[in-house]
Amino acid sequence: MTNSAGAVQNGLVLRLSVPASGDLADLGPELATRLAEQLGVAGAKAGEVGAAISDLTKSVAPSGTNDVQFEFHKVDLQLKIVASHDGRKAETRIPLHG
Repeated sequence: MTNSAGAVQNGLVLRLSVPASGDLADLGPELATRLAEQLGVAGAKAGEVGAAISDLTKSVAPSGTNDVQFEFHKVDLQLKIVASHDGRKAETRIPLHG
């Protein structure tokens, strides 16, 4: 990602689809953590984003099968993360600063 921290305006930042389980499932939390850092989430708090992705995955795909779709939105001073799978949706919000 080449933008400077906090440069993205409000709106959709990224859409991502990752497997709910298996080796590639680790990409979701890792990319989400890096995205959070890019948007200005403080170091220790950025790690919480990866944990939130794991929790959201379990919430919408408890069987661990197929892919989970994630949307990341910058909404004012928050990172809104929406997970969806097979008609189920869950979301969380992480403060960008502080």
